[in-house]
Amino acid sequence: MKSRLALLNFLEFAVWGAYLTCMGNFLGRVGLGAEIPWFYAIQGVVSIFMPTLIGIVGDRFIQPQRLLGYCHALAGFFMLSLWYMGNEVGADGQIADKSLFIALYTLSVSFYMPTLALSNTVAFTLLKREGLDTVKDFPPIRVLGTIGFIVTMWFVNSAFLDASGFGFTLGENTSKFQYTHLQFFVSGVLSLALFLYSFSLPACPLEKHESKSLAQSLGLDAFRLFKRKRMALFFVFSALLGMSLQVTNGFAGPFLTSFKGSTDVVIRESFAANNATMLTSISQVSEAFCILMIPFFLKRFGIKTVMLMSMFAWVLRFGFFGLGNPAMPGVLLFILSCLVYGVAFDFFNVSGGIFVDKECDPSVKASAQGLFMLMTNGLGATIGTLAAGQVVNRFCQWQDGYLMGDWQTCWFIFAGFSLAVGIMFAIIYRDKNQPLGD
Repeated sequence: MKSRLALLNFLEFAVWGAYLTCMGNFLGRVGLGAEIPWFYAIQGVVSIFMPTLIGIVGDRFIQPQRLLGYCHALAGFFMLSLWYMGNEVGADGQIADKSLFIALYTLSVSFYMPTLALSNTVAFTLLKREGLDTVKDFPPIRVLGTIGFIVTMWFVNSAFLDASGFGFTLGENTSKFQYTHLQFFVSGVLSLALFLYSFSLPACPLEKHESKSLAQSLGLDAFRLFKRKRMALFFVFSALLGMSLQVTNGFAGPFLTSFKGSTDVVIRESFAANNATMLTSISQVSEAFCILMIPFFLKRFGIKTVMLMSMFAWVLRFGFFGLGNPAMPGVLLFILSCLVYGVAFDFFNVSGGIFVDKECDPSVKASAQGLFMLMTNGLGATIGTLAAGQVVNRFCQWQDGYLMGDWQTCWFIFAGFSLAVGIMFAIIYRDKNQPLGD
């Protein structure tokens, strides 16, 4: 069962890794550079309602493992539609119908984002059915998701398409998948593969429900978690911390690639400037190791300390980007930024999912995971991405295919926000050993 769930997680995040960190470079080259914040914000907008609605269906109407497959079938179809549109770039190098491209992308992520919570629901349900401990046994399974993300990042960073077909290179090649629409093809194919695989998983039985109110029948009773002061604060700060989640996904690629526009030949020809996707994949390697540490830290320190570690890791994540450059020794700061990302992301996102599963009633587990996604990847990520876009567009502009400008100021602004959130959380939030009287 652990192996089967590990493969599920591998495919789940491989779908995302194909385009999430490199999409910005492609968008900038086809006339959609100014809309990069919206592409990442769309993931947040749909996460405000889609995970919750799909979670309700998974709690009450369709077995979660089947619903996971249906969502991936639709997400994959729309992602392949983006790839098809990418073949129709006009003579000016721009997407012919930008509105349709954005609409298809919106539909794809609308069905993908709920699968992040659904995959957790399936994993937790099947692990408990086998009598296993989710805190101990889930992180090693989840780490395969990170590995899947890394594998597709490396693939799109190195794969290119030329007259002879597919090939691999580490040199400069503008037809690399990370710069082209072929990243969407990789994602779409993997989504369809997961659609097929999901039907090989054991059934996750629906909970039997007695006569309930309309709100309970719709699954809205997950919101009753807000009545508990400790949980309400947890969700509020989850939203604030979620504001940082998509910033580097959206802008780390264009930031690193912007050094290719430098007048300094050492910086322009550096590995970091020409392989942004591969460099940022160090973040996911760090994430893989940090996931394995979660059981120890959660049991030893509790959710408050683990989330504080995440918040201050975000400060370092942004700060190191602001201080570094692609040449030695500055590139070491980029590497450090990627290394602390594991703590920044996992100690919040993965630990938060485990914490919510432990705190909520079995009848609303899928809905509660959807609510967690709503607050983090929904409200938090939407507001944060749009705000970050305003900052970047204020200090940087697209020039000859590169997003050039005062990046250092941008990264320091993001680091300052994360620091403020961390200080507030340290003062206000109390864990079970320090009750708030709820």
